[in-house]
Amino acid sequence: MAEFLKCSGCGRVLFHTELQQSWKVCGHCGWHHRLSARERIEATFDPGSFEELDAELRSTDPLGFPEYADKLAAAEQKTGLRDAVVSGTAMLGGLPVCAAVSDFAFMGGSMGSVAGEKIVRTLERAAETRRAAIVFCASGGARMQEGMLSLMQLPKTIAGVQRCREAGVPYIAVFTDPTMAGVLASYASVADVILAEPRAMVGFAGARVSKQAGVGKVPDDFQMAEFAHKHGFIDRIVPRAEMRDVLAALVRILGARLYGG
Repeated sequence: MAEFLKCSGCGRVLFHTELQQSWKVCGHCGWHHRLSARERIEATFDPGSFEELDAELRSTDPLGFPEYADKLAAAEQKTGLRDAVVSGTAMLGGLPVCAAVSDFAFMGGSMGSVAGEKIVRTLERAAETRRAAIVFCASGGARMQEGMLSLMQLPKTIAGVQRCREAGVPYIAVFTDPTMAGVLASYASVADVILAEPRAMVGFAGARVSKQAGVGKVPDDFQMAEFAHKHGFIDRIVPRAEMRDVLAALVRILGARLYGG
């Protein structure tokens, strides 16, 4: 790995050690570089409290899609993960929560049958154990190599959200860069509280598709968290350095009846 990289926001040269100390936030312009699922877990939950569950789940190639098996193997080798979502339980501010964290590095965080199943199990686990559910979103959308099986995850995950509502447990979604397409159109956008990191890409169709659709000139911040927040789709934009404290406060407030606070 190179010892430095170019900031995607301001173009300055940043040392990896410098970025790691700030959880990959540029100290010059505040650009939030993407975190892996493991880094996100470490940055968010109480130290050593995360217990991974559902780790045995692994995507197959149900459609015999060309080169899909090879792409899965390459993604596993690159990330050390078996799919785009890591799920489990953790402590946050001393309170137990159920969590799922997406990793964009695994095939663009695409939602196939395994990723969708992990999201659903996280939400159902929260409902059954009466704990708050926290989901970090980072995805380009549904995984095309699984066809209809992937698209089925949209209503399936929304059904998982409904289980939380019926049980009276809070569900918090955090939009990170990017949160797009089928994920945005399903479990991501129906949370009780929606947070987002600064300048995260948020939208359904990509910018190129929107341009091809002839929608005309769009604002400079179109399909960014700030645009979505301005129009009431996101509740609050939270810098990464504040995310742990904001989430802990929300869990305490929204889950007061659950946790006896």
